Amino acid sequence: MKTVSKLIVLFSFMLISAINCQQIKYPETKKIDQVDDYHGTKIADPYRWLEDNNSKETAAWVEEENKITQDYLSKIPYREAFKKRLTELWNYERFSAPSKHGDYYTYSKNDGLQEQSVINIQNGLKDAPEVLLDPNKLSNDGSVSLDGLYFSNDNKYMSYGISRGGSDWREYFVMDVKTRQLTKDYIKWAKFTGIAWFKDGFYYSRFDEPQKGEELKQKNEFQKLYYHKLGTDQSQDQLVMEDKQNPKYGFGAGVTDDERFLLVYVSQGTAPENMLYYKDLATDMAIKPVFDKFEAQYNIIDNLGDNFLILTNYKAPNNKVVLVDPKNPAKENWKTIVAESKNVIQEASFVGGKIFITYLKDANSIVSVFNTDGKFLYDVKLPGIGTVSGFGGKKNEFETFYTFTSFAYPSTIFKYDVKNNTSELFRKSEVKFDPEAYEAKEVFYESKDGTKIPLFIVHKKGLKLDGNNPTLLYAYGGFNIPILPAFSVARIPLLENGVIYASACLRGGSEYGEDWHKAAMFEKKQNVFDDFISAAEYLIKNKYTNSTKLAVQGGSNGGLLIGAVINQRPDLYKVAFPQVGVMDMLRFHKFTIGWAWVSEYGSSDNADQFNYLIKYSPLHNIKKGATYPATMITTADHDDRVFPAHSFKYTATLQEMNDGKNPTLIRIETKVGHGAGTSTSKSIELYSDFWSFMFYNMGLTPKL
Repeated sequence: MKTVSKLIVLFSFMLISAINCQQIKYPETKKIDQVDDYHGTKIADPYRWLEDNNSKETAAWVEEENKITQDYLSKIPYREAFKKRLTELWNYERFSAPSKHGDYYTYSKNDGLQEQSVINIQNGLKDAPEVLLDPNKLSNDGSVSLDGLYFSNDNKYMSYGISRGGSDWREYFVMDVKTRQLTKDYIKWAKFTGIAWFKDGFYYSRFDEPQKGEELKQKNEFQKLYYHKLGTDQSQDQLVMEDKQNPKYGFGAGVTDDERFLLVYVSQGTAPENMLYYKDLATDMAIKPVFDKFEAQYNIIDNLGDNFLILTNYKAPNNKVVLVDPKNPAKENWKTIVAESKNVIQEASFVGGKIFITYLKDANSIVSVFNTDGKFLYDVKLPGIGTVSGFGGKKNEFETFYTFTSFAYPSTIFKYDVKNNTSELFRKSEVKFDPEAYEAKEVFYESKDGTKIPLFIVHKKGLKLDGNNPTLLYAYGGFNIPILPAFSVARIPLLENGVIYASACLRGGSEYGEDWHKAAMFEKKQNVFDDFISAAEYLIKNKYTNSTKLAVQGGSNGGLLIGAVINQRPDLYKVAFPQVGVMDMLRFHKFTIGWAWVSEYGSSDNADQFNYLIKYSPLHNIKKGATYPATMITTADHDDRVFPAHSFKYTATLQEMNDGKNPTLIRIETKVGHGAGTSTSKSIELYSDFWSFMFYNMGLTPKL
């Protein structure tokens, strides 16, 4: 038996080596004579034609690239074994935390392999649940997903949004909760909005209907805020707020629990700063400003009578909570309730008459409770070091729920008693793996300029640090988004096979407040790439891995990150996964919502900003003849967040320019968008392909 096993392993190794030696014949992607003048600098864009997502030529190119990718992946002998193991792991019951609506509780549940989670409702926590809404019945392939449930204040109606094929466009419907029947109300062309109920209708935001055929490409500008009254056609909706002079203003609405105030948030791109307006709904007053300048971030937690409890970063980059009289909002009239501290405030809520503050301390959650005068009462005891979310509810309720997770701790739901500061286990997911077999730790390493960066490292207990372990390094680094400890069922096959998972908290996120974010914006974006490169160097220097066993992964802004760092240090990595990335930093603002990122990156329309964007733009810094890592680029046909042409043009250029020693493939998914709402089966297929590609190009055979 030992001899037979050795022969099988030897045969597998020979097969892998033989396939790796084969040269991939990429499509002969045509080039056109397109040259643009950026402030006196001529920049060629030979693959501009791939921006036409409606052309037959682009469709033919996509089909050929997908064929090459699938042909390559089909030859990996353990691809199906990865899929089988991931399917086994994914097949477990999982839930969201309950939300209370009058006497009812709602939550999502997935039996395991359902394409989309089902919304259940129950009267009390002990009664038998019933299905309120099953999105699996909205399509035959799981490509329609839910996005948000919003109950009217009398709990008679529920509005919900759907996304088709993962697009950011939302359609909204209204259901009678008691009868489960849909009303005639139907909202189209909504995007980047929620629903705020008031009496017999709701506020929402939408864009004008795009040109036919341009729905997934056309710029999204001039968002408007409307009020829809139940039983009427959308064409009759009341326009509440717009700005004809500022096409890039976005509008979001909220209504306080007591239906006293309408709150209108005005944003400008993805910048955290916003303006804030309000209306006293008990009177006929017009909408008035509370803060009419983009100088800070203002988020209303709730109203305390006539005053607003606000979370803000005004002169407080780590955030603070203040009480503001909207009729006298001058800063000198503010009352500080929870002062800024060395730990950043991530979230704040007001439940049962108490203020819940979720802090981040070195990217780990701490939850503290205060009274309305700002007196610290106590901390909520959490299960360990990790990430917490929840503590939602209404000001007159004394029961709430929260979810806790960490790298080896599947999402677990706890019920919390506000009066007594006690938690009890509510629901725990039974994933088919042993969390005690793994360990996670947080270390700090120095970036190029000496800044200390947190790095989470997860692996099997007892793993030998001999510099030869396969490792996956993940990061994001932007848009004020923190990367926190969280469980992922998709990573379990990696950990089971001795892979080290590392997650870096780069500058650009909110792990240490707005200063940490601003340290990687605009001309400082190179800090993000330096932080990531230094993380890779740390892992190699400290004998976790080496450059032939290191894979790197990031999505969206993180896809930009991966594209940039493999340009700057292609020698550091063996495998790269740039997912749905922003790859063309000169033209990103010309598609869908891309203009909104100018507040993070800058724009090539500005001469000074062009000069730093061109230095790191992934598309424009690919080196002719360089040895790039084995690279699998991913995008999707319904991604109207980061237009797929970013990945198309990047792929064509990388296939043309690199030395061909390692594969450059693009995986183009159908009926999928930027990532949210992706069905279970497509998620399993994606990660099966990722991990197969990773092991295969490292010359490793997993034990599956």
